[in-house]
Amino acid sequence: MRTVRLGGVLLAVVLLVGTGCQNERTGPDAASYEKQRAEIIARRQAGKPAGGQGQAEAAPAPPGAGIGAVADGRAYDAKNKRDPFRSFVLDRLKELEAQAKGPLEQFDLSQLTLQGVVWQAARARGLVADPSGQVYIVREGDPIGTNQGSVVRIDDNLMLVRETYIDTMGEPTTKETEMRVRRNQEG
Repeated sequence: MRTVRLGGVLLAVVLLVGTGCQNERTGPDAASYEKQRAEIIARRQAGKPAGGQGQAEAAPAPPGAGIGAVADGRAYDAKNKRDPFRSFVLDRLKELEAQAKGPLEQFDLSQLTLQGVVWQAARARGLVADPSGQVYIVREGDPIGTNQGSVVRIDDNLMLVRETYIDTMGEPTTKETEMRVRRNQEG
C-alpha cells in the first residue's frame, strides 16, 4: 500500500512538473547567433579597402536587428552606460585622485612649517613652507594637509588648521592643529 501511494505521488509530481514547465525562448538560439555573427564578420571583411588603410563606414543596422536582438524588437544598447562588471568603488577612488589638489595637500601637516604671517587691511595670510623649502601663501579657508585640512584662523604668530580623520571605527574625527612661527634663537 505504501508503494502505491509513493508511486501515485511521484506520478503526480512528474505530471505537474511536466505541464508547468514550458521552454520559452526569449532570444536567438545558438545556430541563429552563429549565423548572424558570420554575416557581420563577412560584412566587415568585405568593407575593408585594399592595402589596409582606413575603414569603410558600415550602414547602420535597423533597430532591433543584430546579435542582441530579441524576436519582439527589444535589444540592449550599452552606449553611454558603465560596465556592470567594473567596480564602482575603484571608479570613485580614481575620481577622487583625479581631482586637482594643491601643492600643500600633498604633505602631512607635520612636514609643513609656518614661516611667518603677513598682515593686510582685510585678512591675514600665512607663509607656509614645504619640506623642499618652497613657500606658499595661504588664507583662511584654504585647503592644507593630506587629511582634508583647512585653515581656520590666522593670528599674529600661529595658524589653526582643522583636519578630518577617519578613526578605527570608521567615524570621521575632527582635529585642530596649531602651527606656530618658529622663532630663531640666533642673534
